[in-house]
Amino acid sequence: MKAGVRFLAFVLLAFGLAAGGCTTPPKKKTAAHETKPAKVKPGQEASDVDFDAFISRLRKAVTAHDMNTIASMMTADFGYSLNPERSGEGVFQYWDENNLWPELEGILSETFVKKQDYMVAPPQFADPSLNYDGYRAGIRRVNGSWKFAYFVNG
Repeated sequence: MKAGVRFLAFVLLAFGLAAGGCTTPPKKKTAAHETKPAKVKPGQEASDVDFDAFISRLRKAVTAHDMNTIASMMTADFGYSLNPERSGEGVFQYWDENNLWPELEGILSETFVKKQDYMVAPPQFADPSLNYDGYRAGIRRVNGSWKFAYFVNG
């Protein structure tokens, strides 16, 4: 009887070692970009990497009220008021006097979409049927680089 138990234990051990040494066929690995579609919200234009980097830097600078960084990202004729029309110098003082920093942060957090030569936010501004006249921001390319062109209301 002892010999039978030893033999059975030996067979089970040998089978376990043999089965444990086998490898399963490898699973097909897929690249992440093949399985996940691009994260583009409805109405959002497919954007390029440098625009995404620009808007990220701009959002951080506005949150920190980093006027030097923001100024370096603006066009020389940055528009900040439609009525009366104002552009260029005085934008930061205007934002401070009218407490527009929170509004600017809110608009820049919106999705940007293409409207003519600009990327604009909020997306409602790009839809002419909505007659949107609230705050809006525009960014455009100047000599191959993105620049913050306007933040206006009306």
